[in-house]
Amino acid sequence: MLPGSSNGPGPGIGGGAPVCYRHPDRETGVSCARCGRPVCPDCMTGAAVGFQCPECVRGGVQQSRPAATRFAAHPMVAGAPVTVTLAALNLLVFLVTQYLAPSWQMRLGLYSYVPVPGLSVGVAAGPSEWYRLLTSMFVHAGFLHVATNLVSLIVLGPPLERVLGRLRFLGLYLLSGLAGNALAFLVSGGALYSVGASGAIFGLLGATVVLVRFNRAPLGPVVALLVFNLVVTFSVSWIDWRAHIGGLVAGAAMAAGLVYAPRAHRVLVQGLTAAAVLAVVVGTVVVGTARLGG
Repeated sequence: MLPGSSNGPGPGIGGGAPVCYRHPDRETGVSCARCGRPVCPDCMTGAAVGFQCPECVRGGVQQSRPAATRFAAHPMVAGAPVTVTLAALNLLVFLVTQYLAPSWQMRLGLYSYVPVPGLSVGVAAGPSEWYRLLTSMFVHAGFLHVATNLVSLIVLGPPLERVLGRLRFLGLYLLSGLAGNALAFLVSGGALYSVGASGAIFGLLGATVVLVRFNRAPLGPVVALLVFNLVVTFSVSWIDWRAHIGGLVAGAAMAAGLVYAPRAHRVLVQGLTAAAVLAVVVGTVVVGTARLGG
């Protein structure tokens, strides 16, 4: 009961029916289901049981918590805007670098070269060139390359985005791609040129495996897809297996932190997981740069 209110209807006009607490000239036989105030038709709001007065309605709105998914993300009604945006950006960069400005493939690609000791070019040159770890994720070497990655993104992306939420899904995608590129640089930084979103795509695949395992759904189909992609990865000479493996491991680790985080500290653990993956990426690049003398 609110201060100044009563559980029963107040006195009516001339001792008759009770009057609305906001409109003393209006008699009413309806009271607020929460505080008991008499309310007229203009002041009452339908509730699960009975009606509520304007004050109780406002108080209920202020006390209610915003809706969230099981992983503390904002729920999505429909669509996958982040997936669509990433796909469009990949396609746009491909068209520009393939047909309008081919020289930008080298400027944006994961390029690193050390022709002689003490002379480093590209990512090996130091932090001023580390942007390539990100930009190379949107550059592709040909139509088949970009088409394969776009189809994979459109298939794997929307289910993950709807479950994890937009921000967490975007973080998963970008950190997986960065981790894959960081491993490629660490392993072959002295002579490296690599492009494509495959590291990020493998991160989505690793996250899908974790999510399927978390939901106790059959693992057979997704594991078969993963094995098939790994076989292709190690069978085709021009595929950068380092980016694929780095992205796969980072995506699985990131997803595990997102979905297995304890409810009481979910947001904190999720944030620390993303920070840890990013720290590993930075540490990998720093070690690779130092090893090459950049």
